[in-house]
Amino acid sequence: MSEAPHTEGWLDEVRSAYLYRVIAEVERGSPRSKLFLELAREAEGQAAIWAKNAGLASVPAFAPDLRTRIVAGLVRRYGPRAMRGILAAMKVRGLSVYSHAAPGHPPQGSLEDVGSRHRGIGLGGNLRAAVFGINDGLVSNLSLILGVAGASSNSGFILLSGIAGLLAGAFSMAAGEYVSVRSQREMYEHQIGLEQAELDEYPDEEAEELALIYAARGMSTQDATELSRRTIADPRQALATLAREELGLNPEELGSPWGAALSSFFSFAVGALVPLLPFLLVRAEGALIAAIAVTGAALFVVGAVISLFTGRGAVRDGLRMLAIGAAAGTVTYFVGTLLGVTLV
Repeated sequence: MSEAPHTEGWLDEVRSAYLYRVIAEVERGSPRSKLFLELAREAEGQAAIWAKNAGLASVPAFAPDLRTRIVAGLVRRYGPRAMRGILAAMKVRGLSVYSHAAPGHPPQGSLEDVGSRHRGIGLGGNLRAAVFGINDGLVSNLSLILGVAGASSNSGFILLSGIAGLLAGAFSMAAGEYVSVRSQREMYEHQIGLEQAELDEYPDEEAEELALIYAARGMSTQDATELSRRTIADPRQALATLAREELGLNPEELGSPWGAALSSFFSFAVGALVPLLPFLLVRAEGALIAAIAVTGAALFVVGAVISLFTGRGAVRDGLRMLAIGAAAGTVTYFVGTLLGVTLV
């Protein structure tokens, strides 16, 4: 191999070691502090391996660059839990301790159990995204229709505006979701690729890091060491387990950009279509009242469904969502009325 990958590997490890120590400082007094100090020492040892492979006579001193200093400042200000996504991109491992059981609760004791807790969460996440997409379509298009209705009583103009709002909103949501999931997936794939390179370069050190994470969650040192060694020895499980336990990622659920885009497009369109239906079916003076009524009913139902994710009462969440939609629609209606009077 050329020296460049080894030099890059050294830089990744010393940067990680620096951030591990920042996290340990923030977590001072908790069991996680010891974990991240140990991970810092492991990263420094791995940096020495990369430096040796790069042909460096000695391990250079590390001076954190601007990006690293900014991330360190954010971790000190907001805490490592809130900064997990950015820390993962900076090659910081052990972040699964912030998404799994707290220290003192041992992880599962087999390779199958280690991955089982990550399965089955995709459906709930997709359902949540669809519900909120429908809600966005309901509120935004009702507000647009009411704003236009406040300025003009022409039902054809209102219908045209509502269709434009549906298409513009749906395409905007789809494009934003595609870019978001695509960027996230690329970052995850890059991090998993780094894990594979490290696994190939120094599997024993990777096993030690994994054992530290298991021990930090309450497993005995002996059991943690045995489980981590069995995991690393199995090529089918090693990379997936490292991604889950060190990065907090599930390689099987990185997300599909196109799937997310299409889901956002159709969920928003379904919601935005509801206040349009009366204008498509009736096209009379009562269409606006009907649009308000059916959208209000839909907002209540969506709020009740959202209660499945919040754990609160369905009626309470339904009424709250109805109130939010009513407030948004009222404001836009009066703004439209004011503009209509001003422009006429």
